[in-house]
Amino acid sequence: MAQQQLFRALVSAQWVTEALRAPRAGPPLQLLDASWYLPKLGRDARREFEERHIPGAAFFDLDQCSDRTSPYDHMLPSAAQFAEYAGHLGVGAGTHVVVYDASDQGMYSAPRVWWMFRAFGHRTVSLLDGGLRHWQHLGLPLSSGKSHLVPADFRAQLDPAFIKSFEDIKDNIESRTFQVVDARAAGRYRGTEPEPREGIEPGHIPGTVNIPFTDFLTKEGLEKSPEEIQLLFQEKKVDLSQPLVATCGSGVTACHVALGAYLCGKPDVAVYDGSWVEWYMRAQPEEVISEGRGKTH
Repeated sequence: MAQQQLFRALVSAQWVTEALRAPRAGPPLQLLDASWYLPKLGRDARREFEERHIPGAAFFDLDQCSDRTSPYDHMLPSAAQFAEYAGHLGVGAGTHVVVYDASDQGMYSAPRVWWMFRAFGHRTVSLLDGGLRHWQHLGLPLSSGKSHLVPADFRAQLDPAFIKSFEDIKDNIESRTFQVVDARAAGRYRGTEPEPREGIEPGHIPGTVNIPFTDFLTKEGLEKSPEEIQLLFQEKKVDLSQPLVATCGSGVTACHVALGAYLCGKPDVAVYDGSWVEWYMRAQPEEVISEGRGKTH
């Protein structure tokens, strides 16, 4: 990925309000609510969207827009699938996409969709800083009901540099070609807190560094400043001038690492799409590092 002028990764609630109030000259805007929750939380993201969303937003279903043949959750779909899905939501080649979610954290799953658009060649994509949580905190207007969309023509081409496979990560244990940051909570990384998925024990891939995704956010749910994020990477001895890959439980919160690096001027962080779920299921017991039970067979 060649170094180029980076498109703004974050837009403020005020910016979105003004863009909705007085459509400006420039690319058309499409808001996407990319809320997604672990099943154990018992939240229905689509139903919540129909109850309240930012005016003009469409619902982006991470599970629907995925490789449904994979044994792992919401792996990247094919370019053709992604193009059809994005086009159906009203996203065209010239659209400025703004993604948000309704999580308690302020931002949880939205960076995954930001990263997906970039992986499929669409660079004019931003995240709403603070998400729906901050939007509501400011008392800004909300809509309800299903969204009425005008389909657009969208073309997608996957840039393979955005993705790492199980084999890439396995080879890297020996070669140390790239650094790997794991965005899960510290207890899951260390092996002392349970994984949210049945049959998966906690722990981590050998040689990985842990920066929980919540470390990139302020307590108000806004993204920390690039200076603070740079310090975060430095404290964990992550060198942003060197190749970097992000992982997590299933490829969602890993995208917070990619976002944090992007805000520091590094746009080329790849994501291990299968992340811990695939690693735990396919790795040898000695390749699962854990203070807990680990992998015994």
